[in-house]
Amino acid sequence: MMERILMASLLAFSVSIAVFRYRAVVGPSLPDRILAMDTIGRNLHAVMAILSVLLETYAFFEVILLLGILSFVSTIAFAKFIEKGVLMDDDTDR
Repeated sequence: MMERILMASLLAFSVSIAVFRYRAVVGPSLPDRILAMDTIGRNLHAVMAILSVLLETYAFFEVILLLGILSFVSTIAFAKFIEKGVLMDDDTDR
């Protein structure tokens, strides 16, 4: 019974990733695209955690942590890009 519930949740997360992927490509504005990419990252966390439970292994936990760190850093970088228009500031006086 538990395996069926986990498989159904994997299917639901896969469908939501597909929907957010569409929003990331077609999104009407840049913030919508960034939010879709961030949500895809969160859904990937859930998919990997469910796979870890299904396969009864701890091997995916490091990958989940790495994906979380990369997702967080990319969201911050995109937010900075929206705010300032550039990612790297060149504040040196020449």
